[in-house]
Amino acid sequence: MALALITGANRGLGLEFTRQYLHGGWRVIGCCRDPGAAHELASAGAEVMKLDVTQAADVSAASKRLAGTSIDLLVCNAGVSGARGPALSPVTQADFDQVMHTNVLGPMWISAALADHVRPGGKIAYLSSRMGSIGAMNNAGSTLYRASKAALNAVVKAISLELASRGVTAIALHPGWVKTDMGGAGADIDAATSVAGMRAVIEGAESRVSGHFFDYTGKEIPW
Repeated sequence: MALALITGANRGLGLEFTRQYLHGGWRVIGCCRDPGAAHELASAGAEVMKLDVTQAADVSAASKRLAGTSIDLLVCNAGVSGARGPALSPVTQADFDQVMHTNVLGPMWISAALADHVRPGGKIAYLSSRMGSIGAMNNAGSTLYRASKAALNAVVKAISLELASRGVTAIALHPGWVKTDMGGAGADIDAATSVAGMRAVIEGAESRVSGHFFDYTGKEIPW
C-alpha cells in the first residue's frame, strides 16, 4: 500500500488531500500541531502524528518515529498567510517570523529530516502559490506572503537538484484561489476541485519536471 505523509493535515487543503488519498486506497499519515483536536483527521481514517513544522524537536521526533518507513509521497502543505499589506507597509518581527518560519523554514526542516524516508522514485509536493511567482506578479499586495512563497520556490528548486540522483521528484504547486479558512468564502474553487487537480499533477510528474512550478490544472508557472 502506497504511503503519503501530509503536513498541516487537520484542515483545509491538507484535510482534503488526506481524504482523497485515503479514498484512493493509500495509507496516510496526517500531521498536525494538536492531534487531540484533529477529530476530522482521525475520523477520516488517517494515522495522526504530532508535527509542528516550526518546532525542531517535533521534526526530529517525526524522523525517528518513521525510522524504517518508506514514503511514496511527502506533501508539504502546512502554511500561513500572515498579515496582508502593500510592499511599503510596516511588517512586525512577529509577523515576519511566523510567516517565514512556517512557509520556508518548516519545509526546509521537513525535507532535511524526511528526504531519506522518501523511496527512490517517490515524490515531494510543496504547496506554494502563484503569489510567489516574480514573473507573474502584477500587484504588490500581501508582500510578506509573496516573499515567503518565492523563497519556498527557491528551496524546492535546490532540493530537486540535490535529490535528482536518487530519482525523487520535487515540485511546487499553486492550488488556485480556494475556499478555505485562508482563501475565504469568495474564492474561485472548492478544496475538492483543487486537490483533485493537484493529485493529477503529482501523479503525472516525472523526473524531467522535477524542480518545476505548476498550478492545479497542470499549467506551468514562471518563477
